[in-house]
Amino acid sequence: MFTGLIEEMGAVADVRAGADSFELVISASTVLEDVRLGDSIAVNGVCLTVTAFDDARFTVGLAPETLKRTNLGDLAAGAPVNLERSVLPTTRLGGHFVQGHVDATGVVKSFRPDRDALWLTVETDPALMRYVVAKGYVAIDGTSLTVVDTGPDWFNVTLIDYTQAKIILPLKKPGDRVNLEVDILAKYIERLTQSGAQAARPPSPQNALPEEGAR
Repeated sequence: MFTGLIEEMGAVADVRAGADSFELVISASTVLEDVRLGDSIAVNGVCLTVTAFDDARFTVGLAPETLKRTNLGDLAAGAPVNLERSVLPTTRLGGHFVQGHVDATGVVKSFRPDRDALWLTVETDPALMRYVVAKGYVAIDGTSLTVVDTGPDWFNVTLIDYTQAKIILPLKKPGDRVNLEVDILAKYIERLTQSGAQAARPPSPQNALPEEGAR
């Protein structure tokens, strides 16, 4: 579990793509302070397991599903990445509940300066937009942000000056892909309401219990 508050920007030191494996080596400092093998670190919002590390870098492996669903396969050596360690029971929840399980990717549509703030508009699959609401949460490349406005296949957020200096989003260009994770609470509510509606339906005739005299 993560909060969506980025601890540092790291950089891809190496991409190791083999016939049966795919690994990223990430240069970092803050997230390595108390790292252990098997720990979870979110890289651009993707929860990954540390398989090796030293004083300056750590290695993670990516499954085929992760490569298909996220933008991590687009990364090359030198690319900046957002990094966050998994939360502790004593961690302040300054962002929102972020699992590190990316739902889909979106595409940067535009940036618009607004004094010292920066507006970012992202396009994504309309099917995902039912979970994205104005003033709700969304994680973009692992950064917890508040949604301002929405459309059928887009939403926008605004980045304050402080945030712009701490994350990789301002370094993106229109057309770049970003990882998106919607609020998990929205998906649970949808599933519960669907289950409740199905349970409330009367049984169909073919599945109804036989009347007493028909047994």
